[in-house]
Amino acid sequence: MLKARLGIAPIAWWNDDLAELSDDVSLDECLRQAAEAGMTGMETGRRFPMNMDELGPILDRHGISVCGGWFSGLLLDGDIEVEKDRIAEQHLFFKAAGAPCIVYGETARSVQGERNTPLTRKPKLTEAEMAAYGRKVSDFADWCAAEGMPLSYHHHMAAAVETEAELDLFMKHSSVPLLYDAGHMAFAGGDVMRVINTHAARISHVHTKDVRMEVINALNRSKESFLDAVIKGAFTVPGDGSLDFEAIVKALAARGYEGWFVVEAEQDPVKNPPLKMAQVGHKELMRVMAAAGYEVTK
Repeated sequence: MLKARLGIAPIAWWNDDLAELSDDVSLDECLRQAAEAGMTGMETGRRFPMNMDELGPILDRHGISVCGGWFSGLLLDGDIEVEKDRIAEQHLFFKAAGAPCIVYGETARSVQGERNTPLTRKPKLTEAEMAAYGRKVSDFADWCAAEGMPLSYHHHMAAAVETEAELDLFMKHSSVPLLYDAGHMAFAGGDVMRVINTHAARISHVHTKDVRMEVINALNRSKESFLDAVIKGAFTVPGDGSLDFEAIVKALAARGYEGWFVVEAEQDPVKNPPLKMAQVGHKELMRVMAAAGYEVTK
């Protein structure tokens, strides 16, 4: 039987780009709520100490482990040696924490954190530029893996690799493990099932982000930003949105994916209390895991 583990990202509690979309709770309370909801993993966030001497006892108290975490990469315009220095502390921390991977998000030229920049102003690369970028990320990923902590590449709204076509091109010109995020792909207008079928062999980490398509379809992408979409409620947890996670998880199971399924859904914590949302997401994931034949382990 395939094994799965269920985690969550702290962005449900604290939004790093939109401070106003944050619940004023401590790290300890965030982990307590995640554990109460049934999660056994948490990705890192801004309130996490970057060493296991301090963090380890807090995690142990709640039966939670580090199941990944974001790195704001700058390889599109940057230098590999500089990025090695930038990621070094996180590398050591994640190895000590026994994390499965570091989530690589490309932030060079991205407009994902710019409230006043519309979605249509996202960076666009030619195939030659994508090929050069793919080689650079591959070399960096190879170094990270050799150092003992692999990357998983996060395709992302408002970044250089956003659409299905851009992801296909990036995958063609790279050898990097892929973080599959159905929510971001649906928002980008891609076919979430076809992406699994095409790239299943490279999927190493999964974010289970759901979307409210009625919000996304009503956006004016030439005027509204990614953060505008977040504030309006574009994202939510599995079981509360528009995506068929039973079909998604069954497709991943059919192709042999084992590992973490991480709820990562940034939204207004006042309108969508994080504990309640975590419980909704966990319940739906447990349902679809059973339907897909996964054994959920701790």
